[in-house]
Amino acid sequence: NLNGSERGVTMEKINDACENWGFFELVNHGIPHDLLDKVEKMTKDHYKKCMEQRFKEMVAAKALEGVKAEVTDMDWESTFFLRHRPTSNISEIPDLVDEYRELMKDFAGKLEKLAEELLDLLCENLGLEKGYLKKAFYGSKGPNFGTKVSNYPPCPTPDLIKGLRAHTDAGGIILLFQDDKVSGLQLLKDGEWIDVPPMRHSIVINLGDQIEVITNGKYKSVMHRVIAQTDGTRMSIASFYNPGNDAVIYPAPTLLEKEPTEKEQSYPKFVFDDYMKLYAGLKFQAKEPRFEAHE
Repeated sequence: NLNGSERGVTMEKINDACENWGFFELVNHGIPHDLLDKVEKMTKDHYKKCMEQRFKEMVAAKALEGVKAEVTDMDWESTFFLRHRPTSNISEIPDLVDEYRELMKDFAGKLEKLAEELLDLLCENLGLEKGYLKKAFYGSKGPNFGTKVSNYPPCPTPDLIKGLRAHTDAGGIILLFQDDKVSGLQLLKDGEWIDVPPMRHSIVINLGDQIEVITNGKYKSVMHRVIAQTDGTRMSIASFYNPGNDAVIYPAPTLLEKEPTEKEQSYPKFVFDDYMKLYAGLKFQAKEPRFEAHE
């Protein structure tokens, strides 16, 4: 609907999602459905073949099978990470068949393009010049772009352990291809946890802390979590389009000009890598102290 008479209405929907939800689901995103189906099939096959047994052994080793009290220091998930930019590590990840490596490279390329298109839509909504966010993220070597491939196996005690504990994402813009049958993702809205429903062939978009900083809080990164389920393994492939390590992040000057003068600039200026080092230790806590630590 962006390419016709509905554009204004659609842009307003995106703006509302960014201001009030921090999440939206994208259809007609231009990534072929048969590619998504293949990614899903090969990811699930790889999990079954290479990771499921390992996960079971880890659960047994950490005595999580019959937990009686809430576990708050770990997640019920099985994951591996792929890095695409500035340099790719796909060839170094063990256990992946070549066809899957090629597929994930292809998929990442399409997601990266989609992320940059989305950043320009955000620029348009914010009244920033086209390309502003991409440039803000660029640093000296281009953005960091990587993918977290996760499977959330069935869990016998979902009330006692989260698939993934509540957190906001530290980076820029996140593109998630999630299981269309097994749900579990929730976001926090006005103090309540709301399901992000599985929708076939959609890409879920959410905003990270860096977008909140650059927009000086106009767009917020939102707390979200994954609830463990008792049956079905949930697949989740989250790709993170983040600033380069040496990118300097700060509120966009044109947005500060629009603010009433009594509102002091509330977000500091920092190098993305410094933020990430801090985030690593504070991921599952409130995000505000992370912003304050740089002043």
